[in-house]
Amino acid sequence: MLAQPRQYDLAIIGGGATGLGIALDAASRGYSVVLLESDDFAKGTSSRSTKLVHGGVRYLAQGNVSLVHEALHERATILHNAPHLAQPLAFILPCYKFWEIPFYGIGLVLYDLLAGRRGLGHTRFLGVKGTQQSLPNIHPQHLKGSLQYWDGQFDDARLALALARTAAQQGALLVNYCKVTSLSHAQGRVSGLTALDTESQQQFKIQAHCVINATGVWVDAIRKQDNPDSGKKISDIVAPSQGVHIVVDRKFLPGDKALIVPHTADGRVLFAVPWLGKVIIGTTDTPRHNLSREPEPFKEELEFILRESARYLKHAPGRADVLSIWVGLRPLVKPPEDDGGNTKKISREHTVLISPTQLVTVTGGKWTTYRAMAQDALKHCVEAGLLPAGQPSVTNNLPLLGAQRGHTVGHKMADTPGLPAYGDEAATVQSLPGAERTLAAGLTEAMVRFAARYEYARTVEDMLARRSRLLFLDARLAESIAQAVGDILLEENALDPKVEDFKTLARHYQQLPD
Repeated sequence: MLAQPRQYDLAIIGGGATGLGIALDAASRGYSVVLLESDDFAKGTSSRSTKLVHGGVRYLAQGNVSLVHEALHERATILHNAPHLAQPLAFILPCYKFWEIPFYGIGLVLYDLLAGRRGLGHTRFLGVKGTQQSLPNIHPQHLKGSLQYWDGQFDDARLALALARTAAQQGALLVNYCKVTSLSHAQGRVSGLTALDTESQQQFKIQAHCVINATGVWVDAIRKQDNPDSGKKISDIVAPSQGVHIVVDRKFLPGDKALIVPHTADGRVLFAVPWLGKVIIGTTDTPRHNLSREPEPFKEELEFILRESARYLKHAPGRADVLSIWVGLRPLVKPPEDDGGNTKKISREHTVLISPTQLVTVTGGKWTTYRAMAQDALKHCVEAGLLPAGQPSVTNNLPLLGAQRGHTVGHKMADTPGLPAYGDEAATVQSLPGAERTLAAGLTEAMVRFAARYEYARTVEDMLARRSRLLFLDARLAESIAQAVGDILLEENALDPKVEDFKTLARHYQQLPD
C-alpha cells in the first residue's frame, strides 16, 4: 500500500495511544490517513501503564480541576466504547489517622460530583471490619477505616490495538515496523516524510498536507529533524519520567478491589491493582534522561515499592515473589521555567505545538485522555489551515472493534487470566485452526493465528507482550512457550518471529536490579 504513490491529508508518526487516537478520529471524519510506527503498536509507554482509566484523584490536590473533569468524561467514554477492554473497579483507600477520613473523604466526594451522571459509583466509608473484608491482607495496626470509591481499569495494549483496527476499518492505513528516517520539505514547510520498512529494508516516500509527530517521549528527536539546516537550536519540550511496576501473585491482594495509598514517602500515589489474574504494584516517578526502548528499573525503585507495600499489607511480597518487572517512560511536558527538578510536580496535561515549518507535535497527557488529545490536535491542524474543516468528531460514541453491541460484556479483568479479550470476535477465534490446542494459561494456537492475521502481530514479543499480556504477568512462563508461539507465527507470516530475542527480553523482565 505504501508503494502506491498518493498524497495523504494526514501522516502520523507514532503508533502509541496518541497517534492511534488521532488516526481514528481523523479517519472517522473522512480524512485520508497514514500512520507509521517504527516498532510495534503500543511498544513503548502505551503498553506499560498502571492499567487505570481514571480521572486522577491526586490532581485535585494540585488544584487541576479542569484536567480531572476532562479525564472523568473520557473515562466514561472509554468504558462505553470498549466494554470488552475496560471496566469499573472499586478502590479502597485505608486511613490510619482519624483526620484522613474527612480529608480524603471531601476530595473523593468532589471527585464524584465532577463525574456527575457519568460516575461509576458513590464514595462510601468502610469501618475497620468492612475494610478488612474488602482487603483481607490489609495491615490492621492503627487502622481507622477506609474510603471506597470507583474508577476504571483497562488493558492498555489491547485498547491500542482496538484503536488501530477500528481506524483501519474507517479507512486509515497503519503500518508497524516502518521507521520514519527523515522529513520532507517544500517551500519552507513540511510536505511529507521518508520511511524505511525494517523487515524488507524497502524505503518509501510519503506526501501529506499535514504531518503529526506523536512519538511520546521521543518527540524531540523528530522535532530536531524538522528544518535541521536552519541553525536554530531546538530546545527539548519533554521531561521523561520513569514508572516501575512489579507483578505478584493474587494471594497478596485477594478479592476484586484495588488498594490505593494517596501519599507515599516520595509523594506519589501507590496502587496495588488486581489485573488479569495477578496483582500490579506501582508506580514510581523518577526523572530519566536516556530514552531506551527497554528502560532498566533502578534498585531503589524496586526497594521503594516493596517497602511501601509492606507498610500496608500484612503479608507483603519480597524480591522472590516478583513474577515480572517492567518500566514505562512518561512524556511529561516541561514547564517554561523547568529547573530539571522533580517530575512529580509536572502537569499531566498535553501540549500541541506547530513549528514554523508546520510540523505538528502532540505530547504529554495520559492514556485516559487520548481521545480528547486527538480532538485538540486536529482542531489545531484545522485552525492552522493544514486540514480542511471537514466533519465534526464522532469518536465520543464510536464503539471500538470487538465491542459487544447492545449488552454488557460479562468480563471481569480482576478474575481473568492474561488472555486477549475478543468481545464479539470470539467466534472468529474459535473457528481458526488450533482452537483446542492450549499453549499455556489458556492461550491457544488459534489466538496466535488470529493475532497474526487480524492484529498486526509479527514477532513472539508482539504476541506475548501486547496481544496476550503474558510477558507482563509471568515472564518465566512467557519464555517457556516462546518457541511454540514462534513456530505458529513463522507458519502464518513467513517472517523470522525472533524467538531468541524474546527469550532474552523475558529474562530481562525476570531480572531484579541489585
